[in-house]
Amino acid sequence: MANEDNKTAGKLNRTSSHLTQNSSLPGARAMLHAAGLKVEDLGKAQVGIASTGYESNPCNMHLNTLATHVKRGVEQAGLIGWIFNTIGISDGISNGTAGMHYSLPSRDLIADSIEAVSQGHYYDANISVVGCDKNMPGSVMAMARIDRPSIMIYGGTIQPGQWQGRKLDIISAFEAYGQFLGNQIDETQMNDIVMHACPGQGACGGMYTANTMSSAIETLGMSLPGSSSVPAVHPDKAKECERAGRAMRTLLEMNLRPSQIMTRKAFENAITMVIVLGGSTNAVLHLIAMAKAVGLSLTIDDFSAISDRTPVLADLRPGGKYLMEDLFQVGGIPAVQKQLLREGLLDGTCLTVTGKTLAENVAELSDLKDGQDVVFPRTKPIKATGHIRILRGSLAPDGAVAKISGKEGLAFSGPARVFNSEEECLAGLQKGQIKSGDVIVIRFEGPKGGPGMPEMLRVTSAVMGAGLGKSVAMLTDGRFSGGTHGFVIGHITPEAQLGGPIAIVCDGDKIVVDAEANRMDLAIPAEEIAQRLRDWKAPPFKATRGVLYKYLKLVKSASEGCVTDE
Repeated sequence: MANEDNKTAGKLNRTSSHLTQNSSLPGARAMLHAAGLKVEDLGKAQVGIASTGYESNPCNMHLNTLATHVKRGVEQAGLIGWIFNTIGISDGISNGTAGMHYSLPSRDLIADSIEAVSQGHYYDANISVVGCDKNMPGSVMAMARIDRPSIMIYGGTIQPGQWQGRKLDIISAFEAYGQFLGNQIDETQMNDIVMHACPGQGACGGMYTANTMSSAIETLGMSLPGSSSVPAVHPDKAKECERAGRAMRTLLEMNLRPSQIMTRKAFENAITMVIVLGGSTNAVLHLIAMAKAVGLSLTIDDFSAISDRTPVLADLRPGGKYLMEDLFQVGGIPAVQKQLLREGLLDGTCLTVTGKTLAENVAELSDLKDGQDVVFPRTKPIKATGHIRILRGSLAPDGAVAKISGKEGLAFSGPARVFNSEEECLAGLQKGQIKSGDVIVIRFEGPKGGPGMPEMLRVTSAVMGAGLGKSVAMLTDGRFSGGTHGFVIGHITPEAQLGGPIAIVCDGDKIVVDAEANRMDLAIPAEEIAQRLRDWKAPPFKATRGVLYKYLKLVKSASEGCVTDE
């Protein structure tokens, strides 16, 4: 659908006027009157307010309430606000279960549903109120496809839990199980940690995928300043929602669209922020998919190039000690942006949803607080180059994504311990089959083989909790949670289901990883690799109907962002 033509130029209701100002469509006007519009409202711009709110997940449980604040602000700005809902899948709840196979597909379902409602009802603009990991890229993918004025509002981070003087979060709960398996805590202590880990509403508290993506999207320019770091329960979150109405009116007046904000330089800013914060490897998948939605080519090699020149500066969990709420207390993402602009790491000329540039947004805002040790200056980095490494080699000809903080070393070699699913690996850990020095290989968990490319948080947390985190490596054609740490490599392509070399690894094969040379190799003769591949036969797909079957038939590889619309 066209954004603007000669009849709608200069109007705010460029799209909805096709329904409301068209005498040949009386049914549309009749339905809108039934929904509450008066005759004088038909000339106002209509804003679709998409909420991924639902009750059974702390990341999302408050979003429908926030959507009502957005609607109030939209109406105060002289616009019409229509709240509608789309889905969400909780990674925290589904991790380690068959439900996790639906997590990544939910990103595209969210994008599809926001696109469908916005296009089907001719909304002039979109404000999406989102919380958990896939909500954010899904909503922005839809905004990019529709290309009408849009703003993403993050529901905010959760407060830390408290137990015996320790700050807790969702990863504390996952790792408590490994500590229990390793006889470090008893069952009562494990259950106490689980009970206190998540005190209420908000997304997982560390620099995991939700906070990674919210920070990246704010730096991309698609959220209001501060959206990514204001906690869910802070009074400023409701104020932000109401302020979005005025911001949307400005966007409509300027006709400033995602295609003008989501530029190549803006994506480079977003990737830089992910690396500076030590963020989730899932950002690689999501930013590639978001770029594709707006018609830009972004590749895994772009992440490699930016990682080579960008330091890790934030001491945030999972690799560090602080949570997102701690970053908020010392100035939040706007203060980090301000520092990075001074240090030459961000391009301040990029436009944002305020109608101003990134540099203009933060010019009058506060710097990071004196004496804080959450974010370090460029001259004193935690790691001089980025933690996201793109590896290639005989085990990953089309690439893989490693999360290497440096604390676990920059190289690893050892015998393969092979499992054909996450469940097999967890059972092997419970039976004591995984030893110090092993390279754990979990395969047939890719986009098609999983299907759905599930995260491996349950097993990685159990490995960490069992005390093996510094003495084993873990490789998979699936994904890792933003909460994962240790020597981990995911997104291996081609995946096992498609006959990638990971499919023919055998127990005891030597695997060599060099994160400085960006190599990952199966250390057996090339002739033997070729023979094994010739002898290999693909197993049947694990899904034969429904959402997962449709997904595995459409989805591209991890190196292409796991998109489903190409």
